[in-house]
Amino acid sequence: MISNAKGNYQGISPRKARMVVDLVRGRPATEALQLLDFTNKAGAPYVKKVLASALANAQVKRPGIDVDSLYVSRASVDQGPNSHLRRWRPRAMGRATRVTKGTSHIHLELDEL
Repeated sequence: MISNAKGNYQGISPRKARMVVDLVRGRPATEALQLLDFTNKAGAPYVKKVLASALANAQVKRPGIDVDSLYVSRASVDQGPNSHLRRWRPRAMGRATRVTKGTSHIHLELDEL
């Protein structure tokens, strides 16, 4: 493990973020960044931000490292706490339920080829 980065409490559901993370897992880091630029998915900006942070962490940890030799070795998305934002949705027979919004914890690790 050369570097890692976490994006906690990202405002996207884990299911949507996992679709994008599956695209970049195992790819070279520079190729993954370019792929995320042109991916038309809701989770792409969140994963791109975490990947850019992992690249910056690698450059700080080892100043002379070649960025082209790094690849995404591990990538995972966990579910964060659901916040209901104090909104309610009407339901049958006069009841109401909370409107829950998904949050995700995105974790990426970079390693050398």
